[in-house]
Amino acid sequence: MHILKALIVDDEKGMRLGMQKTLERFKFTLDEVEGEIKFKTQTAATGEKAIEKVSEWKPDVMLLDYKLPEISGLEVLEEVTTEESEMVTVMVTAYASIDTAISAIKQGAFDFLAKPFEPEDLRKTVKKATKNLILAREVRKLEEEKKRVRFEFLSVLAHELKAPINAIQGYLNIITDRVMGDKIEDYDKMVNRSLVRIDGMKKMISDLLDLTRIESGEKKRKLEKTNVIDCINRAIDTAAPAAQEKDIDIELHAEERIEMECDRSEIEIIMNNLLSNAIKYNHEEGQVDISVEDNNDCVEISVADTGIGMTEEEQEKLFDEFTRIKNEKTRDIEGSGLGLSILQKIVNLYNGEIFVESEPDKGTKFIIKLFK
Repeated sequence: MHILKALIVDDEKGMRLGMQKTLERFKFTLDEVEGEIKFKTQTAATGEKAIEKVSEWKPDVMLLDYKLPEISGLEVLEEVTTEESEMVTVMVTAYASIDTAISAIKQGAFDFLAKPFEPEDLRKTVKKATKNLILAREVRKLEEEKKRVRFEFLSVLAHELKAPINAIQGYLNIITDRVMGDKIEDYDKMVNRSLVRIDGMKKMISDLLDLTRIESGEKKRKLEKTNVIDCINRAIDTAAPAAQEKDIDIELHAEERIEMECDRSEIEIIMNNLLSNAIKYNHEEGQVDISVEDNNDCVEISVADTGIGMTEEEQEKLFDEFTRIKNEKTRDIEGSGLGLSILQKIVNLYNGEIFVESEPDKGTKFIIKLFK
């Protein structure tokens, strides 16, 4: 249940008590929130008292009489309306006119209720004002959440880019100052390490672009009948140089044709990420086995390696953005921490599922089901 605070401001005691009685008995629901909404109320007979109660009690809804002694309703509204305030005001008056309504709305009132009115009129107006209040709060909450997520995203991105940039800068300073002497070959290792760092940053930028295109819906999908095995073979060709450097064998266990309606580029992104990880986190002279099965309603792809594996705790964090498994064995392995997050978002486009089986020092197996 949601209990909102309503302040009733009117110089007529009978009006105050009548509106108070109606609102305190009023319960309703809205699609925008779960549970019933009801009110607790306070009243004020003057503008001065209303300003005081708004400051101290901070009501959610104010029913404000237009004609008050000494300070008018419009003057009260002007006094209590601020950019920070979420309070919704309904102006109540016996002097209903277009000019009065326009003045109140310009001053910040949400709606206008003309005397005399029935209890049902009051309930309808207050329900409408409450819905506006709740929607405004949801919008503000979303804006705050967006700012928080943006800040966290930029903080993590800055952190991830800072280390490779500092490393490259350090290597360049050593080269510039000729710290290792004048033989150019003495600096080959530093140049190569710098190139590796640059490749890592380029991969991160590429992953970020993929991620934003998918999440924003701007990635144009081209769904067509496709032989998934062709996509997997292209991914194997892409991964071959990295596999050769570590003397890792990649074997594909599948029929020559397994077809489904899909976007070729999405299947290749999935396989590129899985194979990249299977090679990076594998041992020298390791093995990567890819199996593909057509299970009528879905295509099941598994990629198993003989690498360093993961603990159950590490597996739970796998699909978070910018998350990389960090321990003694992974300390020198480069990565953006975005690949598996992107992979999961693509799998979701096929109403698919991802399973991980892993054991430290024995290897990891990813199983993906893409539904047709």
